[in-house]
Amino acid sequence: MDRTRIVVIAALLALAGVALPLATAVHLAQQRAVAAEQRYLQQLARKALDRAQQSFADARSVLREMNATPLPPCSDAHVRLMRALTLRNRNVDDIGFFDGDQLACTSAGAAEPGITRSKDDFITADGIGVSLDMTPQASPGIAMVGMAQGRYKLLIHPVRFADVLAEPEIDLAIALSDGHLLGSLREPLPVGVRRLLLQTGKADDTLLYALERDEHLIAVAAEPRSRVLTPLRREMRWLLPLGALMAALIVAVVAWGLRRRLSPLGELKMAVARREFVVHYQPLIALATGRCIGAEALVRWRRPDGSLVRPDLFIPLAEDSGLVLPITDQVIAEVVREMQAALVSDRDLHIAINLSAQDIRSGRVLAVLAQALQGSGIAPQQIWLEATERGFMDADAARTTINRARAAGHAVAIDDFGTGYSSLSYLQGFALDALKIDKSFVDTIGAETVTSSVTPHIIDMAQALGLQVVAEGVETQAQADYLRERGVQFAQGWLFAKALPAAEFLAFVRSRQAAAQGQAGT
Repeated sequence: MDRTRIVVIAALLALAGVALPLATAVHLAQQRAVAAEQRYLQQLARKALDRAQQSFADARSVLREMNATPLPPCSDAHVRLMRALTLRNRNVDDIGFFDGDQLACTSAGAAEPGITRSKDDFITADGIGVSLDMTPQASPGIAMVGMAQGRYKLLIHPVRFADVLAEPEIDLAIALSDGHLLGSLREPLPVGVRRLLLQTGKADDTLLYALERDEHLIAVAAEPRSRVLTPLRREMRWLLPLGALMAALIVAVVAWGLRRRLSPLGELKMAVARREFVVHYQPLIALATGRCIGAEALVRWRRPDGSLVRPDLFIPLAEDSGLVLPITDQVIAEVVREMQAALVSDRDLHIAINLSAQDIRSGRVLAVLAQALQGSGIAPQQIWLEATERGFMDADAARTTINRARAAGHAVAIDDFGTGYSSLSYLQGFALDALKIDKSFVDTIGAETVTSSVTPHIIDMAQALGLQVVAEGVETQAQADYLRERGVQFAQGWLFAKALPAAEFLAFVRSRQAAAQGQAGT
């Protein structure tokens, strides 16, 4: 995954990280505001139902007392009793006594002739008749609710059934179980909407409402949904800052992840996981014949865009982080895959694989190499192992690994010889097969420098120890001639070829073999 794509994905994640918590905070605030308002409406509906039930209870009490009085009907004492009960019970507005179907007197005194008893709309379980929309004698413009038992009928103002403190925007109504309205506190809702709500218990999405029922009554508290804006703003005062904090945390995590992914170590981990490493082959030339007898396998990091990262930019990081181990495993797998046919067909050809200090200390690479070679037809002698002097610092572990490698048939070479502090001790203390002279010493050949005399001493020392010698970084013919004359067997460097991809390396091998055969024929 290239950097641009990672940045784009990170930006999208950051955007989502901002939008999602804020949207969640708004949604949660709305839910909490609606739930709080719904609970409030439910409480009002419960109170309204309790209030209506209390009105009925007061009416029953008054009716029982009047039906039980021994006072002569419509006497002064009888009228005073009715008046006293209306004053004592705030839910009862008037009481009337009927002589047959004719109203004889009320709490206000004698009734006008011709007022007949209205028909009950329904009768409660305890025998109280209820009449809706009654017009009292004293206040002909007000529709009252009548409640009758025996020869008495009392009047109740409809507001008594829903007399509960509530905000002006809230509609409180009490109705019979069949939906007929008994009374309401106020009427902000359209009549049709309230009727539908009372009859069906349902309303459209523009309303919030709550219902409470008993056997005969239904109480409803309703309000426009727009009223939720007030509690919504209250909820958002603390939920939005919380959402903003969560958004900031998510953005911080995305930024942290982006830095990790785009950091050198993060990119290297991705490269290992995606197997972005390829192998180039630095040809190894036999100076005596000019033939290419093998190559050093050099790892290259090829990014998804095709660009190559220099080894000196990632190998030290890979060694410090431990990622060099899986990189070595990938190099081994690529060498076997790309060079199998060539190595099997030419047993004089070999490939040298560089080992890290961790590989030398642990020896794990030998099992990986054995597994890769199994069934490939490649002889162990065709795989050389190279290690720099850093790999020999843990002498006991290094000695064990070198002995195991040589016992398995691999040749072991010390790479970049002369650049460390204990080169001679390594040569004396380890069973090695070859020594590679570092390019810095090869560069002194033919030059009058302080270190120019070191190169022949290294060559003489290696020959005295019976080691094969490989010169690195040969760039001129004069260097090659000098090395050949000093008995150096092999060389590699730009004089012959740069490190090549597999197909180009194999073509180079064939060309050098053909050239060598041509010279031998002449």
